[in-house]
Amino acid sequence: MERLVEIERFSAEDESSEVTLRPDVWSEYIGQDQIKKNLGVFIEASKKRKEALDHVLFYGPPGLGKTTLALIIANEMSANIKVTAAPMIEKSGDLAAILTNLEEGDILFIDEIHRLSPAVEEILYSSMEDFRIDIIIGSGPAAQTVKIDLPRFTLIGATTRAGMLSNPLRDRFGMSFRMQFYSSDELAKIISQASLKLNKEIIHQAALEIAKRSRGTPRIALRLLRRVRDFAEVANENDIKQHRTKYALDELGINSHGFDEMDLRLLSLLAAAKGRAMGLSTIAAALSEDEGTVEDVLEPYLLANGYLERTAKGRRATRATYDVLNITLSIEEGKLF
Repeated sequence: MERLVEIERFSAEDESSEVTLRPDVWSEYIGQDQIKKNLGVFIEASKKRKEALDHVLFYGPPGLGKTTLALIIANEMSANIKVTAAPMIEKSGDLAAILTNLEEGDILFIDEIHRLSPAVEEILYSSMEDFRIDIIIGSGPAAQTVKIDLPRFTLIGATTRAGMLSNPLRDRFGMSFRMQFYSSDELAKIISQASLKLNKEIIHQAALEIAKRSRGTPRIALRLLRRVRDFAEVANENDIKQHRTKYALDELGINSHGFDEMDLRLLSLLAAAKGRAMGLSTIAAALSEDEGTVEDVLEPYLLANGYLERTAKGRRATRATYDVLNITLSIEEGKLF
């Protein structure tokens, strides 16, 4: 089933629309203030020294603006940027070809960098630290190692699973930043800014309504904005009003907390356990989903906002879960929290 609030789902329409809606300068980038502040200092210092920026790692849930930040960094550094994803780099030769085509000061952005194979990672170690790569030519006794010097470049890595990065790779990044979920006010500003680019102005209360249902994630907010805009256009409305926004989001099955059917099924499942912890495999089987989807797609927002907790025995509902489902706790159940 298609989920509008699924952060990992990234269609061709999302990609083409995001490119037009993405900010490309600091002044337009909303949120992640501490990251922006620190990066601004490091970028300015690098420009004064006329050096390439140190390697940067962004990590956190998907849809929070890691790629956008990389593009802004390239713009601020007046550098060319090569964008790729780890699954596309299958062999060490693929990475070597990319690295040898970089020029002084260029930026290489690798998305989902935790998915690099060990053989490819080995090439990155010397590339990041010594700006050279060792290529083996031939095989057997006749094999020779050729050292190729690389221009000083900046590697920007993005990952949704920082824990899966090997320690040697993680240690070679000079800067690491954890992306945070956005507040409703920040998302409302992003939505209002994007609506102007879509030539469909949105009133503030309508932008806030979308923001509250966007799970703290700009990618979801922009996706919902496009769908609400469709409802407004069919109704021949010149701008996006609050009543039309509420109607559209209700029709799309997204409630005031940003939950859709899958979220409610997960929370109801945990609430039915009455305080007992449930294992990930049990939850996945009950929802007819794989464990990776539950862990990477369904849980991050619910965990961050206190709707479920992970324990040594598994996942359990919190008091907030019962409140949002309008379930009254018995005295015995209440003692569990």
